[in-house]
Parts: sequence; C-alpha cells; structure tokens
Amino acid sequence: MATNHAVQNGNKIKWNRNVWLLVIGIIFISSTLRAPLTSVGPIISFIRDGLHISNVLAGFITTIPLLAFAVISPLAPKFSKRFGIERTLLFSTALLAVGILTRSLGTTSMLLLGTSLIGVAIAFGNVLLPSLIKLKFPLQVGLLTGLFTVSMNISASIAAGISYPLASGEFGWKIALGIWFILAVIAFIIWLPQIRKPKSDLNSGTQTKKEHVPLWKSPLTWTVTLSMGLQSLIFYTTAAWIPEMLQSQGMSANTAGWMFSFMQFSQLPATFIIPIIAGRRKDQRPLVAVYGALYIVGFGGILAGWTSLTVLWMILLGLAGGASFSLAMMFFSLRTRTADEAAELSGTAQSFGYLLAAVGPVLFGYIHDISNSWTTANFLFLITVVLLVSAGMHAAKEGYVTPEK
Repeated sequence: MATNHAVQNGNKIKWNRNVWLLVIGIIFISSTLRAPLTSVGPIISFIRDGLHISNVLAGFITTIPLLAFAVISPLAPKFSKRFGIERTLLFSTALLAVGILTRSLGTTSMLLLGTSLIGVAIAFGNVLLPSLIKLKFPLQVGLLTGLFTVSMNISASIAAGISYPLASGEFGWKIALGIWFILAVIAFIIWLPQIRKPKSDLNSGTQTKKEHVPLWKSPLTWTVTLSMGLQSLIFYTTAAWIPEMLQSQGMSANTAGWMFSFMQFSQLPATFIIPIIAGRRKDQRPLVAVYGALYIVGFGGILAGWTSLTVLWMILLGLAGGASFSLAMMFFSLRTRTADEAAELSGTAQSFGYLLAAVGPVLFGYIHDISNSWTTANFLFLITVVLLVSAGMHAAKEGYVTPEK
C-alpha cells in the first residue's frame, strides 16, 4: 500500500497536505506524552496532604506509569500490526484523555486508576512514534525525532511550570492535573484523518518470520535498554523529587516549581539538536561523554549546596536530560535496519528500561523518609550517571542489533 512507504524521495520530504497533517499529528501526540507526568512533581505535596498519603505512596504515583510502560511496551508492536499504527495511536490518545479525567476526580482510588490508564496510553506513543518516524521518514529520522522530543519537552516544561500556580490558587490540585485532558482531546481530533488511510504495516519489506532474529540475543539490545532505563530513572525521579529537594535547601515551593520548569525548558535545545547530530554520525560516544559531564556537574552542584547557582545546575541537568533522552530514542532507529526492528527494539528497551526506572521515585522517597535528608539521594544520582555513561558508551558504538544478511 502507498501508506506503507516513506513520504520522502531521496533526502527531501515530499511536503503536501497529507504529510503536513501527519507531522502536525506526530507533534501533538508527542506533546501529550510527558505533560500528564511532569505536572505531578511540583504539586506532590498538595496531593499528599489532600489525600493524607505517605511519601512512599506519593512516589508510587510517579512509578505507576513506569510499571505500565514496562507491561505495555512489548505489546504495542503487536497491537500496531493487527490494527495499524494510526488506529492504535488514536485509541491510546482517547484512553489518555479518560485517564487524565479519572485521575483528577479527587480520591486515592481514582488517582491510582487514572494514573494507571495514563501509563498504558503513553506507553503506546512512546513505542510506536519512533517506529512510525523510521517508517515514514527513513532519511530524516534525526529531524523528525528532534521534533518529536522537542514537542514532548515543551509541554512537559509548561506543565511543570503552571501546575503549582494552578494548585495553590483557586483551582486546586485536581484541576492542575485534569487540565491536560484538553491537550489530549486536541491531539485526538488532529490525528483523526490518519485512520482514513489504509493501515501502515511495520512488516512491509522486512524480514519474514522464518528469518527473524530475536533481538534479546544481542548484547547491544541490552545496553540500549540500560541506556533507556537509567536516563528514564533519572528523569522520573527528578520529576518527582527535585522540587522538594530544592525546597529543603530553603527555596519556596513556587520558586522550586519554576526551577523544575526551567530545567525542562533547558532540555529543548539538546532534544532538537542531538538527534540531528547523532543521525549524521556513525559513532555517538562523544555525545554520551558530554551529557555525562553535564549530569555530574549539575548533581554535584546541588549536592554541594551552592544554592546561589541553582539556575546553572538546572540548565546543566536540563541539557543533560534532553541529550540523554533524545539519544536513547535515536538508538531505536540507529541500531536497527527496519521499522519492524525499531518497533521491537523500542518495545523491549522501554519495557525493561521503564521497569528499572520505576524503582527510582519510590526508592528515593524511601531513602528520604528513613534518612530525613536528600544527601544520600544525590549521591545515588551520581552513581546512576556513571552507570548510564557506561551503558551509553557501548550503545553509541556503530552497529546493529541484528547481523547483516
């Protein structure tokens, strides 16, 4: 089918109405994949106090989506093969809207249920959008991945910045969580034209089942997985606890929320530029070294308690987070030969990777509860960065997860 083929000829995208609708749809669906999550961290104290829950359970709220990612990620390619990527993404966007509404109803049980639905919905987008980009734009993966990751981080930054003012004002924490229903509905409407087309098939022109090589047998699959998991652990743990870490150093809750938002905005240059640079290089190890150094200086500055330079630490952590995330997403395309392989690697890496990441918010919350300090947690961040760089250096070497035929 025509829709199974790339929408570009040579190095140039054949821009027309359908391609514009597809790109805009990718941008809007991407924008829904982080905002419902980053809106939680700055107002975790409101949720905790309003529902009378512990720090451990509060941390579990940010862990539930990661567990959903771990369970759903390997299933997402199977759904897309049966129903098509476009229809699967439409369903997941509708499910996301339902989850956001459910989460904002104001009881502990609805908070947990809604958060679970949000995690399931986002898992589909996390896995399928990178493979859709490889399928439709095989020669411009870096550019489209950059747009994908920038869209995610713009909405994540806005969500982190406005959630505290909304929760502390007349709207309250329920509205601060529920407002992202509007964005999910807009994305759903914009994506609707895609389901009128014949479904895209990830298997078009790929290996037959007889020729299929299990990706889990490749060591490269597991270093890509570790790279994805460890950078996710850092992201979701900082999303949950960085505002409270800053408050413990004397910063007001409102300022801490905006500092976290500033960190999110600082990711934007890296999330756009890094995929483009990575797509032009056979070896991405220098990029891993750069984000490793940025992480160490940023977390080291917070650990040292140099609060006068908090803005600088947020900039460095934002750049490091944007670089590590976008490069991890690029590995799904750079280390595979086909869109089918990209979907499978994405599903595998995100399943095991997010299972690893799920440990972060709960573990760091628990460590704070028993030590009544964030010092140990900051040391753990530095250890995690060392492990991330080690895995990233292997994943960034030129190669593929399957042998050449």
